[in-house]
Amino acid sequence: MTLQALLVLAAALFAVGLYGALSQQSIVMLMMGLELMINGLIVAGGAFWYFLSPQTPDGQVLVLVAVTVMALEMAMGFAVVTALFRARDVDMTDDASDLQG
Repeated sequence: MTLQALLVLAAALFAVGLYGALSQQSIVMLMMGLELMINGLIVAGGAFWYFLSPQTPDGQVLVLVAVTVMALEMAMGFAVVTALFRARDVDMTDDASDLQG
């Protein structure tokens, strides 16, 4: 695969994730859109690493850290959504708009 093909794949993942995050009202679907956007960024970062400096492990470490942070963020997000659903029976973003920090 070429760098251009991987960047097109990354852009497609990001675009689908952006559409999913902006068009859905379900909190879980919103989080899935964010997950796709982050996956697009990871693919682009891995592609740049592979084609620009494959001899150093810096890109691999960056991708590994990004995937780990993404997994932790999704686990925490689903925990918050589950707690919100159990406490208020809310699963849509409009219903949860009264929450203040």
